[in-house]
Amino acid sequence: MISMRRFWKSFTHAIRGIVNIAEEEQSFRLQIFAACVVFGLMIVMPTLQIWERVALTLMVVAVLVMEIINSIFERLADAVEPRVSPMVKDIKDMMAGAVLLTAIGSVLVGYLIFWPHMAPTLTILWRMIVL
Repeated sequence: MISMRRFWKSFTHAIRGIVNIAEEEQSFRLQIFAACVVFGLMIVMPTLQIWERVALTLMVVAVLVMEIINSIFERLADAVEPRVSPMVKDIKDMMAGAVLLTAIGSVLVGYLIFWPHMAPTLTILWRMIVL
């Protein structure tokens, strides 16, 4: 049987880890801001289909998880080899590249999903401003 006390303790450890990353990593805070923008757009766009909402949510979560994994690798590499060695630098660069690819993919998915819903409104606004 699942112990609620043990479950709650694990949950609080997980939240503490997320808060720790948010406090120490500027890029994670920026990604949290971007996630809030995406979720805000999802709220104000009732025309989004459920699969679009799921895809956007999965992409947001993927970027945040990749950033957490990147931070873990950086800390482990620093703990094992505190001085910057070529191998540690390569590991950090590879992880940063993984985060970058995930973020670029997320932006592309966001564009492909949001643009068809936003284009008509933006076209009307553009015509109002220009004319």
